[in-house]
Amino acid sequence: MKERILSISGKPGLYTLVSQGKNMLIVEDVASHKRMPAYARDKVMSLGDIAIYTTGEDLPLYDVFEAIKEKTGGQTVDVKAFESPEKMRAYFAEIVPDFDAERVYNTDIKKVFQWYNLLISNGISDFKNEEIAEDKAAEAADAGTATAAETFEAEKKAEEK
Repeated sequence: MKERILSISGKPGLYTLVSQGKNMLIVEDVASHKRMPAYARDKVMSLGDIAIYTTGEDLPLYDVFEAIKEKTGGQTVDVKAFESPEKMRAYFAEIVPDFDAERVYNTDIKKVFQWYNLLISNGISDFKNEEIAEDKAAEAADAGTATAAETFEAEKKAEEK
């Protein structure tokens, strides 16, 4: 399920993959549940493929979500309560102490909090790695690929040829 949660560049919010059509994906807005197409020209990225830069290995986004959930007790983060970007960065440093301050921008941190809030407020709160790995394996077995985004990109490249 977690690999089916997508971000589409240029469009606000998060989307779940519903179906795959010719030259497009059918996605559903997580908040409004409205369906729409995502075409080959749209940059579609699975949240399972996103990671946060750290001073060591990159930290998968779902691990960051799990750390935020533990810190907040499963509640949303009040992004507007941060009086300055420095306070937001300090709060994020409590959650991910070894994040790379030079490569992780304030907008990235704010987006992580916004996505977390969107998922939590829509009942998606299980971010554990084991289940993501199981979902990834099941989806790969079902679709014959690792992720929906990779399938979409492969179709896009085949169409360009």
